Amino acid sequence: MTESTKQQVVEIRTGLSHALGAAENALGDAEREAAAATSRWERIRAAARSREQKLAAARDERLRSVDEWHGTELGALAGAAAGAADRAAPGAAGEPWHSWEPGPLTKAAELRIGRLLLPSGAAPPPPPEPSRPWSWEDEPAPAPEAPEVPALVPLLDQGHVVVQGDRKLGDDVVAGLLLRALGTSLPGTVQVTGYDPEHLGGGLAGFAALAPARVLTFVAPNGLTTLLDDLVGHVRRINETVLAGEYSSLRELHAVTKRRPEPWRVAVLLGAGELNRHERTQLERLLRTGAACGVHLIVHGLRVDPGPGIECVTAVPGDDARMSSGGDLPIRLDPGPPPAVLTATCRQIAEAVAAGPAPVALDSLLPDPSEEWRESSANGLTAPLGDSPQGTRVQVTLSDYPPHALIAGPSGTGKTNLLYAWMGALAARYSPAELAFYLLDFKEGVSFARFAPGRRDQSWLPHVRLVGVNVNTDREFGLALLRFLGAELRRRADAAKQHEVTNLAELRAEDPEGVWPRIVAVVDEFQVLLAGRDAVTTEAVDLLEDLARRGRSQGIHLILASQDISGIEALWGRPALVAQFTLRIALPRARRVLAEQNTAAESLPRYHAVVNSDSGATDANQVVRVPAAGDREQWNTLQHRLWRRLPPGELPPRLFDGDGQPKLDNSPDFRALVAEDSPAPVALLGETIDVMSRSARTVLRRAPGRNLAVLGTRVEEACSVLATAGRSLSAQFGRDGARFSIACFDPDARAAAEALHARIPDCGWYDASNVDWLLEDAAAESTAAWPADRPHFIFLYAADALPGGKATLDHLRTVLRQGPERRLHVLGWWRGAGLLRDTLGGPGSRTDPIGAWVALDVHGSELAPYYPGTGAPNWYPRPWRALHFDRSVHRGAEVIIPYGVS
Repeated sequence: MTESTKQQVVEIRTGLSHALGAAENALGDAEREAAAATSRWERIRAAARSREQKLAAARDERLRSVDEWHGTELGALAGAAAGAADRAAPGAAGEPWHSWEPGPLTKAAELRIGRLLLPSGAAPPPPPEPSRPWSWEDEPAPAPEAPEVPALVPLLDQGHVVVQGDRKLGDDVVAGLLLRALGTSLPGTVQVTGYDPEHLGGGLAGFAALAPARVLTFVAPNGLTTLLDDLVGHVRRINETVLAGEYSSLRELHAVTKRRPEPWRVAVLLGAGELNRHERTQLERLLRTGAACGVHLIVHGLRVDPGPGIECVTAVPGDDARMSSGGDLPIRLDPGPPPAVLTATCRQIAEAVAAGPAPVALDSLLPDPSEEWRESSANGLTAPLGDSPQGTRVQVTLSDYPPHALIAGPSGTGKTNLLYAWMGALAARYSPAELAFYLLDFKEGVSFARFAPGRRDQSWLPHVRLVGVNVNTDREFGLALLRFLGAELRRRADAAKQHEVTNLAELRAEDPEGVWPRIVAVVDEFQVLLAGRDAVTTEAVDLLEDLARRGRSQGIHLILASQDISGIEALWGRPALVAQFTLRIALPRARRVLAEQNTAAESLPRYHAVVNSDSGATDANQVVRVPAAGDREQWNTLQHRLWRRLPPGELPPRLFDGDGQPKLDNSPDFRALVAEDSPAPVALLGETIDVMSRSARTVLRRAPGRNLAVLGTRVEEACSVLATAGRSLSAQFGRDGARFSIACFDPDARAAAEALHARIPDCGWYDASNVDWLLEDAAAESTAAWPADRPHFIFLYAADALPGGKATLDHLRTVLRQGPERRLHVLGWWRGAGLLRDTLGGPGSRTDPIGAWVALDVHGSELAPYYPGTGAPNWYPRPWRALHFDRSVHRGAEVIIPYGVS
């Protein structure tokens, strides 16, 4: 190898060594750079992983926060929806069936058909990372239980419901809607009409208990046209007569007036096939206008196009039902109402309807207190009696036409309540100067006693002048009232002639200073007055006919009330009399007070009446709902308010109580007696049965026959008559102005005779041991030439038991015949009419010495010898009633009531 070659090899080797070193250095640098890059990569990778974990945690936290907010908001919305549903459907409108009970609401509510299924508020959590094992932290928190939100549909006062889909589920929806509508309303305010041509009413079989009460009626399969026409006519009538352009709907009317004049009418149409053109037109009219007038349709099985006010419910099994107002939200429909609940509720409603609706308060008839006593009765008396079914006031008038009223209704139908309501409405509008009441109640009760002062309440109705109660056995008092009204009629007629007028309105215009109130005489159970075939009935009918015919023009009005008009022969036998009573008021089940073919009263509910001002003609019927006026607290409020308006010193009305016993100390005639030694002293005997509360009297002037005989066996009553006569006579004389002598021969009467003896100063006392001296002296005075210087009143208790034999009896006869002319008067008690005749001298003797008598338990036939003419008085004995006759003043005998012990 040459040098040069070697050199080249060395150079090559050196170059290679340098290259190898450089390569090794480069490799070291590269390895170091690779290690640094690897380190940076690991750091970046770790940082990225950490960032990813942080972002995932933040994402998860944010998702949980969003889920929690979403759940909270959805729960709040569900709660708000549930609260709104509770407000829209409170109580029976929205309560589930397991706790459901009927309960009327103050206004119509939406009705529950099921439950809205709202979306859940919880979202599923994200899955854990594959590199991280599952932990309990990954378990999602349970979602809060969402409140139940009922599915509600509007019906009453709002619209109609159309049910589509499954027939069985649809029937349950219909039954639930009906029961809730009935259960949330007052009984009778929802009337249901069922049309079920396929099942002939079977779809509403559970409501059958409502049919007898006419809450539910069924329409025949061929009756759809008539039903729709009737409903359309009903809507037209409501628009014309009830809403009358003043209100847009019954709902608005109720909100303003708080009254619902018409019931809701719900027509249930369960399948009808294809409708003809007329039926479809009528159906569309009802869907369009019915709800405003309280007419609502529930349709199932009949095609109805959606529209305003129509709620469509699609009934399908499971949780996929829908309703049009719920959008896409599914509904879980409620099952049908439990049969036991359905039956019990329908029976309860039917019973309540049969009993009638509760009446409204008396205040609904009254004007504002500031408007009381503002009306004038010159042209008549007008006041509301209640509301019609349409909600309008029914005004009742007494004037020249109609002048008088007949009221009829069986016991328990509210006749007394109607009289109270009518009187209260009149009394609040007319002052006592415009209106006067005379009240008479022939039944055994005290219905009118509240209008007069009582033991617990000293107030009275200011318009009342007379109250007669418990007069069922005192027909004479009714006759006395008619006589009084007849006298008042003559007085007014005379005044009208004097002023040359023909009626009360003209008389008041001509005589503005006169007091001419309209008189309203109310006679309850007046048939008692006309029940007998005697002189009382004959005179009463004659007086009634005169008052009915002529009283209309003089402001005297009669209101006759009875449980049963049909049995009053004396009244119906006089068609001219009946024709004057053109105002007829019939309560439920009243007979014959209306025209023969007018049966409107047969179907009236409780607290209702038919008012007819055209003698009962059918076209003049007005149905009125009468308020509750019988409540004593409400009536007392009105009566006390009116009573406090009276000026001081006004006298209370005359109260005649047939079961009470008048007291002598309360007699105005007795209190008016003064000790003036009158030459014609008056012996009071008892209270007359008349309007003015007079005392029966006999004048013991110096004249033949001025003696008094009390006849009968009732000791207490006979002693009462003698005591009344003795006390009244004693009150008319000073201490020495008259002489009084008392002789008693009956041990049972001794206590009463001694009581009278103790009341009369310086009164002589005699018995069987010394009465002969008394009568011997009296007989001597009776035959004296001149009258005694003072009157001598001899009281004989049980005069028929007079001892002393013929001589003493002759002395008594002398005193009876001749004593009155010498101012000696016998006031004796004989225990029988025949015993008095024996005292006078036997059957052939004259009865002139007894100028006055009071008969107790003595029959009229026994009194014939002491009665003028050939007949006998019509008299039958009654406890604490007596027949008084004074031949010097009476044409006929009068019935009196002996005064009780004071």
